[in-house]
Amino acid sequence: MAKGPQQSNPAGRRLALVIAGTGLFWVLANLIGSEYAWSNRTRALFDLLALAGFGAAFVIAIGLWRGRKD
Repeated sequence: MAKGPQQSNPAGRRLALVIAGTGLFWVLANLIGSEYAWSNRTRALFDLLALAGFGAAFVIAIGLWRGRKD
């Protein structure tokens, strides 16, 4: 049965927040890193943290997909 506009999916909302938050974090870390001339090693650390955030979003998306499949 289709969900109406009043019924929302909290897992989908969490997925959207994780993706948006990770993207915002990554962009801000790059901007701040270029402003304060952080070393490439420090910038790479923030890149790896963003990659981990997107990996977590992928895990949430797979769980959401598997939940809908049942």
